[in-house]
Amino acid sequence: MWKMKIMKEKKPRVLSLFSWAWGLDLWFINAWFDIVWSNDFFKEAAETYKKNIWDHIVFWDITKISSSEMPDDIDVVIWWFPCQWFSVANNKRSMEDKRNFLYKEMLRVIKDKKPKVFVAENVKWILNMAWGKVFEMIKQDFTDLWYTVTAKVLNAAEYWVPQTRERVVIIWNRIWVENIYPEKTHYILPEDKKEWLLPAVTTEQAIGFLADVPTRDKPFELNWQMIYNHQAATNVADTFWWRKYDVNQHDICDYLKYRRNKSWWTTKAVDDHFWYAYTAWHWFRKDNNSWSIPKPSDWWELKKILGFDDKYDKEVTTLVEKDIQFEQSLRITNWDRPSDTITATSPEIHVNKMRRLSARECAIIQTFPMDFEFVWSLNRIYTQIGNAVPVILATKVAECIKIMLS
Repeated sequence: MWKMKIMKEKKPRVLSLFSWAWGLDLWFINAWFDIVWSNDFFKEAAETYKKNIWDHIVFWDITKISSSEMPDDIDVVIWWFPCQWFSVANNKRSMEDKRNFLYKEMLRVIKDKKPKVFVAENVKWILNMAWGKVFEMIKQDFTDLWYTVTAKVLNAAEYWVPQTRERVVIIWNRIWVENIYPEKTHYILPEDKKEWLLPAVTTEQAIGFLADVPTRDKPFELNWQMIYNHQAATNVADTFWWRKYDVNQHDICDYLKYRRNKSWWTTKAVDDHFWYAYTAWHWFRKDNNSWSIPKPSDWWELKKILGFDDKYDKEVTTLVEKDIQFEQSLRITNWDRPSDTITATSPEIHVNKMRRLSARECAIIQTFPMDFEFVWSLNRIYTQIGNAVPVILATKVAECIKIMLS
């Protein structure tokens, strides 16, 4: 797994603040840096961090952590600070909101630790927030500490990432060198094609191998490789493929429970058969009013293992396709070009129109390693992945920082 190994040789020391979903940290691990201290106040992300990277992440509010509690002799500080309040999608953002001033915590840590280089990533709109006043304020504060500050918007799809994700990377340094950014390796639009650039990686190239693999809650092996977190929200089935006939969930629950009781199958055995964790519990319980009815493919498999008759086949499995609404939450993912930006909320709908992208598919599009395993509930896993920095892009930035330090 991605647990860090203790190496004897000296490596640049990194302080990671607001580690969040570790895309930033994986930059520097890949580029041969030493993450000596990490912090996050998002419990789920901290647990995933512990499982994959480093046991000693500090789960606490950064505003309540003294600089003296952090290691000294730091070469690089990396910081992902919350972008939601800076995002163009948030029309209520204000210069006075305290979340806009979390960079003051950055200022405090940088002032106390005096790293050679400081790197942060955010949505590109921060450069234009309040007509550029926010970024100019940040820039001036750090210029006063003798840091050279530059910012550049990078599109992940131009750096081997199967996703058109534009983010600004801000670099500060106090070692009197030029701030370096990675050179593009891919083109997105035909008019941008150059002989030294490769075509951008498409969504199908990245995740097509999972298109026909049923989602499941538990890890499984596929082509001699373990697949983690191939779980997906299925709420789109009621949006795009709607049951043609009215179905009473209580009747279905009674029927399925009756057929299960006549077989040797337990509810847990059904869950295990489908590689689910708790889905089957809803199929056999009407008292929770979950309105969970097996999707057609699950229904046919249930019929096979429980041996029931055709009583509800037509009602449960006959679907009609609804018109697609091209809204953010109802958008079908690209297939023949890079994915749109993976967000921290509901991911886009898979091209099969039966589910949303699975957590693993989102992680692949964010270029996380295949053996990187996320923990917690599905919605919180989606949030962790969507808030991360694409690992390949991040690694390329880290390699530039290494050149600056050499």
